[in-house]
Amino acid sequence: MEPGAQLLALARELGARLAAEGLVLATAESCTAGGVSYAVTQVPGSSAWFDRGFVVYSNEAKQRMLGVAQAYLRDYGAVSEPVARAMALGALAQSHAHAAVAVTGIAGPDGGSPGKPVGTVCFAWALRRDPTVPPWARTVTRHFEGDRAAVRTQSIAEAMAGLIDCLGDRPGNG
Repeated sequence: MEPGAQLLALARELGARLAAEGLVLATAESCTAGGVSYAVTQVPGSSAWFDRGFVVYSNEAKQRMLGVAQAYLRDYGAVSEPVARAMALGALAQSHAHAAVAVTGIAGPDGGSPGKPVGTVCFAWALRRDPTVPPWARTVTRHFEGDRAAVRTQSIAEAMAGLIDCLGDRPGNG
């Protein structure tokens, strides 16, 4: 399947799942620069289940817009699961959403290191149905091959597919 068609199919599936559960989505994106938000808003009617997207490319934006602790950025680096988790939780806190996805990574061609090579991308998904209960969150790190565009496209797909999986695994979905 062509990448654009794959992203649209994932966006449609994600939208259908969110709508069926009465959930609203927010995104927190760094290396994808709003690509997840763009993908989901390609679906007609997405305004019923998409609230907003945060493009937080700089560390300052991550801190100011999403409340990511400077200590996380210092101790773990911007491309880390703790930062991705803080981004997702921050997107929930700064929106009317019940579900959030966060993406932070190294799309390349520069910026990699031996410990975090180009193609390293960290994801977090967070769900909050009841505001009186702490959100549920999951994180993962993936490594994608290819050029900058390929890494970003694969990251956008993983962000949506991961949230679809989380919706199926969410506690209470028995």
